[in-house]
Amino acid sequence: MLLWVIYDISEDKPRNMIARVLKEYGLYRVQKSAFLGEVNKNELDEISLRAKELIDEATDSVYIFPMCERDFKRVRLIGQAFDKKLVADEIISKFF
Repeated sequence: MLLWVIYDISEDKPRNMIARVLKEYGLYRVQKSAFLGEVNKNELDEISLRAKELIDEATDSVYIFPMCERDFKRVRLIGQAFDKKLVADEIISKFF
């Protein structure tokens, strides 16, 4: 399944750790605090558990949006949707 992860984490250390975890699971950074990639159900559960362990739930937020391929193809990009310095051509090609 395709997975979007978007976060707002106030402290550098947990924010960097979340980014590292997402990269370990093969997600691609598409904006500074947004990742996109393909994972299986077990990996989705693992990402959720690891994020919960790393953040301060009183001040931080992690949004995890699983999507099927059909819904992903209906996503609309408006303006500068991706940070071109961060996004791999492989991800951009999924939209076009």
